Amino acid sequence: MFVSTEYEALLGRIKDKLGGSKAGSARFELPVVDVMWEGQKTFLRNFSEFPKVLRRDPDKVLQYLSKEFAVPAERLGDKAMFVGRRAPDDFTRLFQIYVKDYLECPTCKSPDTKITKEHRISFLVCEACGAKSALKGKYA
Repeated sequence: MFVSTEYEALLGRIKDKLGGSKAGSARFELPVVDVMWEGQKTFLRNFSEFPKVLRRDPDKVLQYLSKEFAVPAERLGDKAMFVGRRAPDDFTRLFQIYVKDYLECPTCKSPDTKITKEHRISFLVCEACGAKSALKGKYA
């Protein structure tokens, strides 16, 4: 009985040092969407924060949002302007889909990935586990 108590104590110490079971995903968080409406236009006021956090090309991220909303969009400094009124939840949902499709490693779910292009095919290369997978879309 003494051995199992000591073992459980050691497991508890390890768990405390790791900070819980989802240590990898807790450190990656998307910024809160900051939206402003002006007439029939929607301004994503903190657009420039998203490509920095995602470590992706701002033009590709804007192109992805524009295609998904099916409206024209343009960058205005740190902001992005979209034709039509869009709710903040719409942006949050699309960014979550973008993370899943173009950022997260399908093998280990790590957000530490980069995009490489070989013979006109884009690959998602994980910097954590080394996995390499082909990307379907062109917004990486």
